Amino acid sequence: MTLAFAVRRREPVLIGPVAPTPLETKRLSDIDDQETLRRHVPFVFFYRGRPSHADDPASVIRRALGEALVPYYPLAGRLREVDARKLVVDCTGEGVMFVEADADVRLAQLEAAGLRPPFPCMDQLLFFAEGSSGVLNCPLLLIQVTRLLCGGFVFALRLNHTICDAIGLAQFMSAVAELARGLPAPTVSPAWSRELLEARCPPKPAFPHREFDAVRPPLPPPGDMVTRTFTFGPADVTAIKRGLPSGLRDTATTFEALTAALWRAWTAALKLPPDEDVRLVVIVNFRGVPELGLPPGYYGNACMPVAVLTTAGALLAGSLGDAVELVREAKAAVTAEYVRSTADLLVLRGRPCVGLANLFLVSDNRHAGFHQVDFGWGDPVYGGPAETLFGVSFLVHVGNGNGDGAVAVPVVLPGPVMNWFALEVEMLLKVSAAVCRHV
Repeated sequence: MTLAFAVRRREPVLIGPVAPTPLETKRLSDIDDQETLRRHVPFVFFYRGRPSHADDPASVIRRALGEALVPYYPLAGRLREVDARKLVVDCTGEGVMFVEADADVRLAQLEAAGLRPPFPCMDQLLFFAEGSSGVLNCPLLLIQVTRLLCGGFVFALRLNHTICDAIGLAQFMSAVAELARGLPAPTVSPAWSRELLEARCPPKPAFPHREFDAVRPPLPPPGDMVTRTFTFGPADVTAIKRGLPSGLRDTATTFEALTAALWRAWTAALKLPPDEDVRLVVIVNFRGVPELGLPPGYYGNACMPVAVLTTAGALLAGSLGDAVELVREAKAAVTAEYVRSTADLLVLRGRPCVGLANLFLVSDNRHAGFHQVDFGWGDPVYGGPAETLFGVSFLVHVGNGNGDGAVAVPVVLPGPVMNWFALEVEMLLKVSAAVCRHV
């Protein structure tokens, strides 16, 4: 369903910390400043209005934002490069960019159009203000709060990914939300500690790190790119897991089962030659690796890409269980030594980008906390990534209308290939449901 509406925006303003903060320079980690993360990523959150809540959401969030930037003062600074492309943040207190807006649309209309990527008029709900989109010497955050006719609102933002990962961003947003609700201080104190993820001197990579192979990507398949979000309810996930061998059926996680199934569907839809290499990259959170010593409240990038490679023919000839084992192999690779080795390799090779050839990259955002960011109007109807790219997908927590959590997965493919992918997913669910009926 298409939907068009008008959005009236005020001029962008800079919101800085409401109290004095240190004027200093802080180094990003050698995980933060890799080429893959040197971009802005958009997120969006939709909120219902509350008849009993007379406050203006833009004013409430603007006030709380200034308060949150006191403990999170590096986010109000600006990035620059020093020797060997190393990124540092000058904590200048200049602030983040903030836009206040009104839209001639109701949340019910947006829901009818589908609160999943691609969102209608996203370029209006998150306006690319001049001077806000560069990686260096630009605001690290652009935030737009758009009031809706029904009393609800949309909170959209664009983040410089080098400064935070999804978990770090959700931590900062939760701090803003707590202050918006009247708490005297955020319940989680932020921790910088980026020096814990610096490369060793001298660097000594100990793993091949195939995720950073410098392979030229082939041209995308012909056709205009389209975005479609596939939603898997609890019954769908259970059905997919039932199709696994008995040893995996009860132990495979939702991430492992869905990622493996979608990778196979993706590869089948692209109709690649059987002997062509295909690459799955999973983003693995390493905050829980005790040897690294990351403190609670760490809000830098503490996730990393890990690749597994096979051929298109082997992936499709093998079982779903075989693909799940490959996903597990990638997750299990991330030890403290692997993290340190990655930082070393990134420095030695000039902070390269993840290799893009036949890439299917999956990041699990379900546990970041986006679906629980409450500015005083309750949890968002949808909260998470606003868009994605060809070859990159996210797992996003969404409601399925029955009070249970479902998983939304946005996918970008050329139109003709998307049709094949949708058929592969449909076939997967039919076969899985049939297996369920006979187990």
